[in-house]
Amino acid sequence: MTQNVVTLNAGSSSLKFALYQLDDQALHLLEVGLAEMKGTERHISVRDRLGEVLHQEHWVAGETLFHADALLRVMHWWQAAVPKPNIVAAGHRVVHGGVEFSHPVAVTNAVMLKLRSLVPLAPLHQPHNIAGIEGAREAWPDVAHVACFDTSFHRTHPFVNDVFALPRRFYKEGVRRYGFHGLSYESVVGRLRDVAPMHAAGRVVVAHLGNGASMCAIRNGQSVASSLSFGTLDGLAMGTRCGQLDPAVVLYLIQDRGMSAQAVSDMLHHESGLLGLSGVSHDMRELEASNTLEAAEAIEYFVSRIRYELGGLAAELKGLDAVVFCGGIGQNAWRIRESVLQDQEWLGIELDRTANRESAQLISTERSAVRVFVMPSDEEATIARHTVAIFDRAVAGANVSRAVSA
Repeated sequence: MTQNVVTLNAGSSSLKFALYQLDDQALHLLEVGLAEMKGTERHISVRDRLGEVLHQEHWVAGETLFHADALLRVMHWWQAAVPKPNIVAAGHRVVHGGVEFSHPVAVTNAVMLKLRSLVPLAPLHQPHNIAGIEGAREAWPDVAHVACFDTSFHRTHPFVNDVFALPRRFYKEGVRRYGFHGLSYESVVGRLRDVAPMHAAGRVVVAHLGNGASMCAIRNGQSVASSLSFGTLDGLAMGTRCGQLDPAVVLYLIQDRGMSAQAVSDMLHHESGLLGLSGVSHDMRELEASNTLEAAEAIEYFVSRIRYELGGLAAELKGLDAVVFCGGIGQNAWRIRESVLQDQEWLGIELDRTANRESAQLISTERSAVRVFVMPSDEEATIARHTVAIFDRAVAGANVSRAVSA
């Protein structure tokens, strides 16, 4: 019987999912889907690997829908499909793995307890990741479930890029620079190995630019440093998040302006970044279409922080062989890429403006000492590969146990 693997990526108000067919350890994408559960666009959409719409479902704005409900609706559709999927494993994106989880793991009750203990480290993401796993375990109690962590990719950081200059006891207690978007970076590294293996083995900076944004210095496929650190507020400005901020600002807002810690947290996470600076939108497409000074200044700040991080990460790598842009903005906003790479010849980068405006895969000139690529990341495929690897080990272990018992 055909075996299928599902991947689930639960966000704060969305659920991304994909269905793969497993044949002789090879994965073949069958369907990708998205459930939007907030705002005016509340719907589920499923497409095949070529982008053709297979299923759409809408519901009224007043109807409350949670991750488990969305998963249930998708399951009902799959149950009616011909042939019906034979799901043997489910892989889950989990934002925070803490110190303990440096690799994907099979989900057990003990693992779930540990994941819940990490909620304070990622309060905006971890609860939704956990809710997605709980809903899937209830829906598919007899299949293998695997947790894949966004922080795992960065556990190769050297000590100096892993620590804050705080009393050392805090580092031992887990207050450290974790880094995020690891599944995206891992995916890009794999794709770069296929396209430009010599560059992938060298010194690479990847810019994951979207509503959430970060940059990562990678040497020979391993993370060396990342712009994100303990939480998801550091580094670049994002759609609604502030990015790098002097801690004294937080102390001032609490001690002198009388704001509560929760009010400050809400502002830094939901009211800052591109939205806060522009007063227009968190969406780069709307900012680029706006004719207001504030929108232009928000874009200028966003670009400036990317250039700042690029220089610092290149210094950490002691040079550059390649730069890769990924994420919604990184892949589609050619004006942002052009502004970031303008006058960067001193760093060895010479931009091919025509290729960049066409969003070609290679956007640097032939003369450029540093190659610049535009690549999509595929977190779902990365999760699926990890899931299959752990599923195979579990099956092999079960076979050994049965043989011993016999």
